[in-house]
Amino acid sequence: MKRIWAPWRLEYIKGKKEKGCIFCACPKKKNAKQALVLAKNPLTYVILNKYPYTNGHLMVVPYRHIDKIEDLTSEEGLEIFNVVQEVSRILKKVFHPQGFNVGMNVGKAAGAGIESHLHMHVVPRWRGDHNFMPAVGSVKVMPISLEKTYQLLAPYFLTSKK
Repeated sequence: MKRIWAPWRLEYIKGKKEKGCIFCACPKKKNAKQALVLAKNPLTYVILNKYPYTNGHLMVVPYRHIDKIEDLTSEEGLEIFNVVQEVSRILKKVFHPQGFNVGMNVGKAAGAGIESHLHMHVVPRWRGDHNFMPAVGSVKVMPISLEKTYQLLAPYFLTSKK
């Protein structure tokens, strides 16, 4: 039997869970790299997903703590989609994906992992990235670390537009 090692997962499994909303806390942290925050805009920010579906899995998050699409202001909604466009351009430049999954899981029934704070996922995709590993081994193979992903993406983002 072959093994795939993912030692960074143990920190999450055994680690102390943050109290409160992580999406409210992350942009307030002093160390943006450690918080995985790539960009701060007036109404939203961009963050790497700490437990990504694929490399380059980013999220666009409004600062306001809301859980319903209908609670977004027009300005927040417009900024989210403008930032998604920019994120898509950057991901194409850095990772050369052949497609994207873009969307929100709103509410627990829709699969939201963090249902109390709305956020938009931008997931780069490549032909063939649906392979046998998730089906047979229940694992995803990530070719590069979060740290390296952050390092590759950071130069393309202005970290302080806010």
